[in-house]
Amino acid sequence: MTMSARVSQSAFDGSRLRVILLLDLYEGAQEQFLDAYEHMRNKVASVPGHISDQLCQSIENPSQWLITSEWESALPFLAWVNSEEHIELVRPMHSCVRDTRSMRYSVLRETHPERPLTPEAAKSGLQTEARVGPGVTRHALTFTVKPGSESKVVDILTHEDTPETRINGITRLHRTSIFMHGNRVVRTMEVEGDLLATLCHVATQPEVRVVEDAINPYLEQDRDLSEPDSARVFFTRAALPAMQHVTAGRPEPAHLRRHMLYYPAVAGRGLELARFLAHQDEAAANDPDSPVYASTVFQREDVVTRLIDVTGELDLDPAAALGVKGPGKAAELQRLLDGAAIGVEGSLDSERNLNRLLAHADMMPVTDRSSADS
Repeated sequence: MTMSARVSQSAFDGSRLRVILLLDLYEGAQEQFLDAYEHMRNKVASVPGHISDQLCQSIENPSQWLITSEWESALPFLAWVNSEEHIELVRPMHSCVRDTRSMRYSVLRETHPERPLTPEAAKSGLQTEARVGPGVTRHALTFTVKPGSESKVVDILTHEDTPETRINGITRLHRTSIFMHGNRVVRTMEVEGDLLATLCHVATQPEVRVVEDAINPYLEQDRDLSEPDSARVFFTRAALPAMQHVTAGRPEPAHLRRHMLYYPAVAGRGLELARFLAHQDEAAANDPDSPVYASTVFQREDVVTRLIDVTGELDLDPAAALGVKGPGKAAELQRLLDGAAIGVEGSLDSERNLNRLLAHADMMPVTDRSSADS
């Protein structure tokens, strides 16, 4: 699959995925860790899309370990790593690990010196071109609050102070935005450097802890961010993976407005909906008349959202804003949306219904803050 040069993040390019997990174990935890790993690897071996994995130990420091795994593409890995089965499977490892870092890479080139391959075979499963971008990536977390508590949660989140944005010499938090739709909260972050370091840093900032503690009583799922295992489980369940980010092929306008659109998918069709929106954004990237300058599609199970930076008002071109520009695209979107959830009757081919859908999909902005030097 050939991706547009405008795409800087993608889980849809079909290339093989290499996952690298760096681990620093507590002293004396090696045997417990090995037992937990043996149990996990026997389970993951049967997961669709999994190819292989390796467990390695440092030759210099016995507490430092490395797990690498290879997958047919990013999609089966994301489905696995965000599943409840995976959450429960890795729990026994948590008490063994002092620090961890996860990295995910598409395979771009590889060498087989002992078994020459045909040009076609050599390219099989490889990312076709190197993606380019500024090195700032978009991430999102989502969680739900108890129905009826929405206004209280909005009031609490509105008063969150901006934390220190420089985390270390290579990691920086450029921008955070929070949105709500019904009782669902979505927090997006633009990060330069390491996401895990950013999450750990933000979670320990006093101004953030005050807010997070204040909303705890209103969450539908309990959490305790001061307890490492509870924090890991919360962040795993809240992760809303960025499936694709695309930027338009024109100079960035002086003024852009940020919106988050929520697309409730038909049960079991979330990934198909995310792929449809990603293809639409990719096709529209070189349209000089499109109001959308940048778009990121996020998806987890049947929760699909799209963060867009636009010029002008959304309703000036609702089809383009929704990502359904072109013949038959509105009907395709309608096929994938949960009609009962969006409350739009009749065909989306009419501008009136597109505007109604746009008004329904446009999440309420709660906060939007950028670092001083971004």
